[in-house]
Amino acid sequence: MPNSASAAKRMRQNEKRRIINKSRKTELKTIAKKIERAIHDGKQDEADLLYRRYAKRVDQAAAKNILHKNAASRHKSRMAIKLHKVVAA
Repeated sequence: MPNSASAAKRMRQNEKRRIINKSRKTELKTIAKKIERAIHDGKQDEADLLYRRYAKRVDQAAAKNILHKNAASRHKSRMAIKLHKVVAA
């Protein structure tokens, strides 16, 4: 339990932010799964559109410190590699 009013407020703020951050991370995972499913099904156009949306969301998460900027770059890079393997094949 917090000992001061400011500590109580900080606790409330942290809980709100935790919920928001969790939903944003979950959204990223969902989009990533959709991209992988589209790649597996051979839907190149759909995968490209989803990748653009994924890259934007990852960049936004990095800007808001939900993901570290290097982790965001790594996620985008790995997804791009998966996407381009299908194009090359």
